[in-house]
Amino acid sequence: MSDLQAFYAQNVELDMTEDIIISERFKGKEGKPLAWKLRSMNEAENEECRKAATKRIKGKNGQQIPETSAEEYMAKLAVASVVYPNLKDAELQKSYGVLGAESLLRKMLLPGEYSTLVQKVQELNGFDREMNELVEEAKN
Repeated sequence: MSDLQAFYAQNVELDMTEDIIISERFKGKEGKPLAWKLRSMNEAENEECRKAATKRIKGKNGQQIPETSAEEYMAKLAVASVVYPNLKDAELQKSYGVLGAESLLRKMLLPGEYSTLVQKVQELNGFDREMNELVEEAKN
């Protein structure tokens, strides 16, 4: 296979998944903490999350200026990456008295747990590596 073929869609690892314990509070039948399943996404999905978290505000001279809410963007990114538990499940949302997957995450997780989830989502989607690290890895 030529080096170029390594970039063909059929040769690329898509949707990497990882099981991670986000909280010790969610236990299975055996009393052990349940793992959450997270998945990676592509840039098109990331852009959808960013656009959904961007609102237009009035600037000088009545111009519309796009403004992205970092908190809303991270919440949308987290929801898009969580495979299990199914955050869009109506019964799960109802059990916490909320509507919407983002509201559910904020209600079901403690602040530190939410932070851990967001950190893992960022890592899985490649936001944890600096450009210098990638350059060094490519050299080797």
